[in-house]
Amino acid sequence: MTAALDRPAHTAATPANALAGTWQLTRFALRRDRVILPIWIVLLSIVPASTVSAYDQFYPTAASRAALSASASTNPSFALLYGPAFDLSTAGGFIAWRMVGFLSVLIGLMAVFTVTRHTRAEEDSGRAELLASAVVGRFAALTAAVLVSGGASILVGLIQTISMAGAKLPAGGSIAFGAGTALTGLLFTAVASIAVQLAEYSRTANGLGTAVVGIAFLLRGAGDSTTDARWLSWLSPIGWAQQVRPFAEERWWALTLPTATALLAGAAGYLLLPRRDLGVGILPPRPGPATAATSLRTPIALAWRLHRGPLLGWAIGMAAGGAVFGSIANGIGALVGQTEQTRAIFERLGGSSALVNAFLAAMAGLLGMIVSLYGVQAALRMRSEETAIRVEPLLATGVSRLRWAVSHLVFAFLGTALLLLIAGLMLGLANGLRSGNIGGSVEDMLLAVLAQIPATWVVVALTVSLFGLLPKFSAAAWAVGGVALLISLLGPVVNLPQVVLDISPFQHPPKVPGQTFTVTPLLWLLAIAAVALGAGLAGWRRRDVG
Repeated sequence: MTAALDRPAHTAATPANALAGTWQLTRFALRRDRVILPIWIVLLSIVPASTVSAYDQFYPTAASRAALSASASTNPSFALLYGPAFDLSTAGGFIAWRMVGFLSVLIGLMAVFTVTRHTRAEEDSGRAELLASAVVGRFAALTAAVLVSGGASILVGLIQTISMAGAKLPAGGSIAFGAGTALTGLLFTAVASIAVQLAEYSRTANGLGTAVVGIAFLLRGAGDSTTDARWLSWLSPIGWAQQVRPFAEERWWALTLPTATALLAGAAGYLLLPRRDLGVGILPPRPGPATAATSLRTPIALAWRLHRGPLLGWAIGMAAGGAVFGSIANGIGALVGQTEQTRAIFERLGGSSALVNAFLAAMAGLLGMIVSLYGVQAALRMRSEETAIRVEPLLATGVSRLRWAVSHLVFAFLGTALLLLIAGLMLGLANGLRSGNIGGSVEDMLLAVLAQIPATWVVVALTVSLFGLLPKFSAAAWAVGGVALLISLLGPVVNLPQVVLDISPFQHPPKVPGQTFTVTPLLWLLAIAAVALGAGLAGWRRRDVG
């Protein structure tokens, strides 16, 4: 008996190997992402091929395509926004110029959020520690997250290749386009695997990963828009994807850059993992004060602490986006051509007067769609606080459910309005500086973005409805925003029926400048938002917490 006690105890909790349980965690991650991951895949996959037919409508003649090439090569604002234009005489070359950079940013964000959600966020919630007590290997969670994110990236690239080849674009260019997108996703998956080892909290890991994506875009933009620093774009993974040159005498060797970097970064992530304890990051956290400040004694103060970081980041991004869109507005005529088909498409996208006004109205609508995603993120913070069991201690005090919810919804609703005003101000200033009419341009663009606020609030209110009535399906709020964005962006281009277009709330605000400002549709949108918000808050008051 004594000898038996002296032997090491081998329990069922000891994993057989470092990857034990990887398949089960992968299936669990796919089940959790069964709503949001398909949205990402569909959004990133179908957009390129869906715009092939639009190219012939925008540029039906050789002269219009030559004018496009000349405008793109002489305007640094276009290079900053889209990157270098290698061949605009074909639909494939045009799509690669317009979309590779933005698709790289989006797939990078998808990778960062996916890896963080299934690794660091699981440690934050305590679920990772619970799983670690079972037969789960040390590298299982990270490997499962990498498989899900990397698999989604490869699937996006594969669908892009098949759909573009199916749209009668050259097979070589279609393969290069899809491979560049897939490898960019794999690279940022590897970057995220490092970020989740360095940071102690999921918000910090997401911030690190997102910062890398943003820096990559800025390096690419700085390099492509200046003749003296072209080398900067070669420091950017987004620049590498563009240098593959789909549909423009493809540079296949450029694919080795993201491949090698992804392998090295992924290896670094796995090497860092054993060097930290579960739930702790390699970078030491900044110690907080021993006692909370008096400014944190109210729910709204706590909500401000939680929302201020994302709100600031979004504000900077919207200011930059508004400035870029405003700077190219006056040159949009040369960029899109002057055919009747061009005017018809842009008017359906967002305007009914001059082409520049139509472009500005379309950009105001686009900014509204993008800002609505911030509203979804801010409203879903309530659900993440609930599942992390940080709400119940607050409700055990004198804080009521409604008071706690309102403290977060202030940022979800007023935050979207603030972001739109910032974007509209920068859009108007940049356009006014180019056109010589700053006052009139700022006034028009502030009115244009104000018209988008009720539409964004509809999306936020529907998110609150899901949180209050169907909390387990709260993540489907991303589908609400994604569907509205897809319908509004692609519907006018592919001539969807008006009844389908009307599903998106962003089809109803007046398209200012270019149309008369009318209040009636805005009142209807506000009424819909009020009903959805009331239903969500009523459900939150009655349902169980958790």
